[in-house]
Amino acid sequence: RYVSTFRPSIKREIEKSKAQWKTMGPAKVEVPSPKNFLQKHSKEPKLPERKKDQDSRKMPALTVPRRTDHPLMGIQSKKNFINANAVAAIMGLAKKPQPIYVDRRQGDKHLLETSGLVPKYIKKKGYGIVPKYVTQRNEEMKRAQKEHEAYVLESLKKRAMKRLSDEERDSLLQGLKKNWEEVHHEFQCLSVDIDTVPKKMHKEKLESQMKQLEHDINVIEKHKVIYIANE
Repeated sequence: RYVSTFRPSIKREIEKSKAQWKTMGPAKVEVPSPKNFLQKHSKEPKLPERKKDQDSRKMPALTVPRRTDHPLMGIQSKKNFINANAVAAIMGLAKKPQPIYVDRRQGDKHLLETSGLVPKYIKKKGYGIVPKYVTQRNEEMKRAQKEHEAYVLESLKKRAMKRLSDEERDSLLQGLKKNWEEVHHEFQCLSVDIDTVPKKMHKEKLESQMKQLEHDINVIEKHKVIYIANE
């Protein structure tokens, strides 16, 4: 049978490192001494030792009278406590009842001051005064409106637009209303039976004129500022 020539060297290496392969604990363990056994209260935390300074401190004086002390006898007061209490009750101000409110039928009472039902905000110093941010916002809005109007005027001037005055606007409005009245009067004078084509065309023409005049009147009444293009 074949036998390896390295067999003896391998055996020696295995014997040397055999202790490292053990899984049952270390080979040599220090055995505890029988004198070091677990004693009672040995694992409880221990307080530090008292210092000499703490021992030398004096104990505070007792406020309780000692057993040997005797009270002072024979001291009397000439004050008439009955009259004093009567005078204090007569001259003193009556206590005002604390305001409360009841929110249930069973009579659960709560303080009225902390309930939010008392209007405390009217007693503030700044009550009724417009806040600063509101006035600032209004000023900014007015400034922006003025800038917009100035921009519109400038753009209209560049486009050669003319603004109608109040007198011209009123006269134009009165003229439109007068024309509408004339067309309306002519419309009412039409015959009841419109059986021919010319009559129908005339009626449609008057209706269209009245609608256009009404539209123009509404536009002028709605807008106070009117611009017209220069021809």
